[in-house]
Amino acid sequence: MGLLDGKIAFITGASSGIGRASAIKLADEGARVVLADIKEENAQEVKTLIEEKGSEAVIVECDISKPEEVKNAYTKAVEAFGRIDIVFANAGINGVVAPIEDLEPDEWDETITTNLKGTFLTVKYAIPYLKKHGGSIIITSSINGNRIFKNFGMSAYSTSKIGQAGFGRMAALELASYKIRVNTICPGAIDTNIEENTFREEEQLEKITVPVEYPEGNQPLENRSGKPEQVADLVFFLASDFSSHITGTEIYIDGAESLL
Repeated sequence: MGLLDGKIAFITGASSGIGRASAIKLADEGARVVLADIKEENAQEVKTLIEEKGSEAVIVECDISKPEEVKNAYTKAVEAFGRIDIVFANAGINGVVAPIEDLEPDEWDETITTNLKGTFLTVKYAIPYLKKHGGSIIITSSINGNRIFKNFGMSAYSTSKIGQAGFGRMAALELASYKIRVNTICPGAIDTNIEENTFREEEQLEKITVPVEYPEGNQPLENRSGKPEQVADLVFFLASDFSSHITGTEIYIDGAESLL
């Protein structure tokens, strides 16, 4: 018996990194999982692994920046499993990393649209289903923009991340009467492949970088980056009844990195 038996979890960015680890963790705890990803084939390996463990998963192809695709993804999820109980709004990109004066407007728009509008759409279209039974929404933000500002050139990314945190608080209060909890996780450095969608303008960044000498071991707790599985444990906690009185909260998971 798992603590999430009978629950249905909808996870964006489910094919890799934090999304993948969380999908597997929630499935291990008894949830049936909807794997939402921009390309169906990306999530096939995760689906197979979950099924080999004895749980169920379906894949829905979805670009989280497009309203109709997100709406249709929920329709397909409910057709498959009948309900939604847990939403993990996790998908996002780093985008272009460059000084503000060199960042093109369409590059800014891409990051904000994917990360912030995508989170809004993922939450918006889940609400009609979650209102039926209550549930848990978890948003992946970051320490960037919320607790640290040292990553030069990440103005668009950091703006989207602090925007997610504010949106999460507003949603938590608005949805509380429906017994829908909304919490935001703020990871630090985690071993994922998000750098694959990062485009750094190294030469341009040199002109805005302020020299700062950081202490050795900038991950004080474990002297290494976090693992996706550690974040998945936090996602499970927030998805479960263990966190039944927690909403509107940002939780930092960074091994004290952002306190340096």
